[in-house]
Formats: sequence, structure tokens, C-alpha cells
Amino acid sequence: MAGRYKAYPEYKDSGAEWLGDLPKHWEAKRLGQFFLERREKVSDKDYSALSVTMRGIVPQLDTAAKTDAGDNRKLVLKNDFVINSRSDRKGSSGVSPYDGSVSLISIVLEPRNIEPLYVHHLLRSYPFQEEFYRFGKGIVADLWSTNSSEMKNIQIPSIPLPEQKQIAKFLDHETGKIDLLIEKQQALIALLKEKRQAVISHAVTKGLNPNAKMKDSGVEWLGQVPEHWKVVSFAQCVLITGGLVDPRVEPFKGYTMIAPNHIESRSGRLLKLETAAEQGAESGKYLCQQEEVIYSKIRPALAKACLCPKDNVLCSADMYPMRGVLGLSNSYLFRLVLTDEFTAFTIMESDRVAMPKMNRESLGSTRLPIPPEAEQSDIVRHIDIECSKIDQLVGHAELAAQLLQERRTALISAAVTGKIDVRDWEPAPEAEESLKGETV
Repeated sequence: MAGRYKAYPEYKDSGAEWLGDLPKHWEAKRLGQFFLERREKVSDKDYSALSVTMRGIVPQLDTAAKTDAGDNRKLVLKNDFVINSRSDRKGSSGVSPYDGSVSLISIVLEPRNIEPLYVHHLLRSYPFQEEFYRFGKGIVADLWSTNSSEMKNIQIPSIPLPEQKQIAKFLDHETGKIDLLIEKQQALIALLKEKRQAVISHAVTKGLNPNAKMKDSGVEWLGQVPEHWKVVSFAQCVLITGGLVDPRVEPFKGYTMIAPNHIESRSGRLLKLETAAEQGAESGKYLCQQEEVIYSKIRPALAKACLCPKDNVLCSADMYPMRGVLGLSNSYLFRLVLTDEFTAFTIMESDRVAMPKMNRESLGSTRLPIPPEAEQSDIVRHIDIECSKIDQLVGHAELAAQLLQERRTALISAAVTGKIDVRDWEPAPEAEESLKGETV
């Protein structure tokens, strides 16, 4: 933050490691002096359920785990600060803009003699969150809870109320600008990924020659294909290998094992590799060989498939190890099963159960487009070149978003702990005009 923002004229030791030095006119006091804990239990029938998220307090998300504890929740009133006490939800907190109710694992605090807008930034800042969970206790190393009595002993800055409001005003404005830039990068990433899918889908279903004569494939999800391509049933041109092995015995327990969670959706990129022993695998697994296609048959909407990276790899029984035959290359098959069109077909065909699954019969009955082998190689090469360019752009956008997020985190931490002096800050006139224009 140095350079762009000035520091306070004088500092003193706060006595709290997480705060460091504070401006001379600030004090460090126990959090409990500024908040009253709200413990009242209510029903979600009387007070709407809220979710405590990394983005703050919001109406209960559709993805939130539903329980039978609807009549046993904590009351939250507008401007209360709420934080999830469990370490696996680190960063989930915020000042609530709503009246409502939250799970009993959350701590609810009513601000007293402290500005709620400042509280929202202070208690969501990275250093405070680290300090809060440092006080946690539990029976396992990676999951514990921090109780309210410990939280109340954490030292926080005690500063003049007008200064609190000024810091909140500064952070609302500056983080709003950063958030807008992050959203633009995320929108760019989404567009680039859509373009990537379009490149793959068009190449493997329509070919590279825009002037090629087309014919009806007779397959609803496929539509027209080049006239000289074959259209063959999946069962004829793809061999799904079988035979389960025990991952608990040698040599298999030392083999790399791939499960659906190891694969990035739609791209086929492997996110990590572990051995069967490291994963604690117990049930039977399929044995795969290099360049075979490993396709996840569960939750086909996630579009998870990869090329086996080497010989003697195990894959989950929730996946199909398969390879092309009768002139169908594995490289082409891999890209084909990741197309949006093929994914839409598998979603429609998957079993309508709690965990959708693509069975062998439905898979085997569909028909696939098969270009001549030389053309398959050209198509794969074209996809690799074009997707490499797109992936590079995605990488740049992801890095930009990451740096913006890091700047946001650092700016909040610096402002709420007094490392920068924003008492004289005012938004630039042109920024004010821009904001007015957006409001209109």
C-alpha cells in the first residue's frame, strides 16, 4: 500500500501481534467491549433462513445443506455480525443486511458503540480471520471451532466513530471498484471457456472444411456431419475395458489412481495425482493404460474425462476406461466426449436417480461421427493449437483476477488496522460522476 496512500504521523505498539503498531490515538481493546452476543433461538418459519458465506450474509442458498433443525436456529437482526465458528468455513462471515436466522454453529454479535459498516470490513479482514480461528479448539488438526468466549478476548482497534465511518466509506468505494474489475475478468474467463468448447464441438462434429458437403447423421444430438464421415454406434467403435482389481494389494496400492474429483470439468485437465494408498482406496478399481480415455459415468453434466497419463493407472469404479477401435483414435474420442452436444445427450439419457449415471446400454446405443484417421489427426492438432491459445488467455485473466483479489485483501487489512491514513480521502470527481451514471 506504500506510495499511493500515506501513513499516520505517529504509531505505537498495540500489544496485539495481529494488529501490529497502531496510530497513536487508537487503542486496542477486547472485542467483547463492543458487542453483545445474541443467543435467542428461533424458528425459520418466523425468521427466514440465512446463509453465512465468504461473500457475507445472504438469503439461504439453494445449495445449502438442509437439516431438521428449522425450529432450532439463532436469531439475527439487521446490522448483527455473524461468523461461522468452524475452521472449514474460514472467512464465512459478515454484517447482516437482513433480519433472519442462522445455524447454531454461527456466532451472532450485536454491535454496540461501533459502526457496523466498519465492523463488516474489520472482522472480515484476513488478519482478523486468522486470529479468530487461531483460538479454535477441536479433536482433529484440520477441523475445529472457535467459541464466543474466546472471540470476545481478541483485541481490536478502538477508534473515533467518525474515523470508523470514513474508513468504511473508503473501503466500500475502493473495493467496489476492484470488485467490478474482478467481475470483468471473470466474465472474460467464462467467454473464453465457452469459445474453447465451441472450437472443440465444431471441429469434432463438423470438421475443418467449411465447404464440405454435409449429410444428416440420423442422430438428434449430432445433427449434420460431413458427407464422407462414417456414423457408427458407440458399442462398435469404442471398447469399454472391464475387470476390477484390489487397490489394497501389491502392486496396485502403489499405482496412481484417478477419480472424478481429480479432473477439471469440460477441459479434461488433471488437477492432481495420488496413489491408491494415499487415497485410502478400498473397493475394486479398473486398470487403465496410457492414452486410454477415462470417462466419469456419474453426474454426466460435469463432463469429466481425461486421457490416461501413463500405463498401469487405476480409475474409480464410477468411471469407464475405454479406447477407440475400428479406426477411432483415443485422442479424437476424448475430445468428442467432452463436447457440449455429447454432454447434453448423456444428461438426457442418464438414469433419473439421486446420483445421475450413464449406463453402458445407453452409451453403447448412441452413434458417433468417425472421420478418416488422417482427418482425425488434423482435427486433434487444430483443437490443440486453438485451445492452447485460449488457455493462455484464460491464464492471463485468472492471474489478473488473483492479483486484484490480493490487492483487495491487502487494502482492507491496511485500512482497518491503521497502516494507511484515509481521514482526508475523498473519491475522485470523475469517479463520482461515473458512479452516478451507473446508478441512473
